[in-house]
Amino acid sequence: MLIKKLKDLIVASTVLAGALVFTSAVHADDLKSIQDAQEIRIAMSGQYVPFSFVNENNKVVGFDASISEALAERMGVKVTIITTPFDGIIAGLLAKKYDAIIASMTITPERQRAVDFVGPYYHAGRTIVVKDNSSIKSFDDLKDVTVGVTLGDAHDKWARARGNLKVRSYKGLQEMLVDLDAGRIDALVMDSVPVLVAVKETGQKVRIITPPESDGGIEGMGIALRKNNPELKATMQKALEEMLADGTYEKISMKWIGNDIR
Repeated sequence: MLIKKLKDLIVASTVLAGALVFTSAVHADDLKSIQDAQEIRIAMSGQYVPFSFVNENNKVVGFDASISEALAERMGVKVTIITTPFDGIIAGLLAKKYDAIIASMTITPERQRAVDFVGPYYHAGRTIVVKDNSSIKSFDDLKDVTVGVTLGDAHDKWARARGNLKVRSYKGLQEMLVDLDAGRIDALVMDSVPVLVAVKETGQKVRIITPPESDGGIEGMGIALRKNNPELKATMQKALEEMLADGTYEKISMKWIGNDIR
């Protein structure tokens, strides 16, 4: 009986030790893999001017791309930017196609159940954009009309939840602006910053409608990571805080946005 108890104790201790080692490995896995590879793979849509877009040299540039590069530099690794449609971007992260998402992603309770977030790394509010001569004069007029949204983002969910809008989804802002100008949609719903920058560049005649705070208050955008990676999360949060403190963040923001959007 004593021998059996000793055997059981040894087995139990071995299992516990193995579990602890496994847990530690899981928690350290992503950061260790990044450090071993000397590379962090970061996903974004590549269709979200001025945050991520492909320039004339076929390189992904923009605010999100520059933030990614600066974070990687502080982590002592190189960055590889991967472009992917926004509606499947979290699924790609969970499938380990990349290590993080820096794609102007709104931090929501639903997303927090699937991933962890570093940040917020900037803040923005909801904006409704209509043609200058539109019959939509106020937020209250936004009903029984066709609106454009970015497929899978927080505004897509918001528009569909209203129940009185016909929703058409797009991969990026430029397509929406073209369809707005052509009359294929009556309005578009998006974060305020990219809309204001894009309209300024194109000279398109539009009106901006700001919804009441209850329908579009300022929201935080986060850097998404797979869950159970506290070391990677802490490392990236520290790097972000250093960028905010030493002026690097402000320099990037001024370059791409024209003001500090932290």
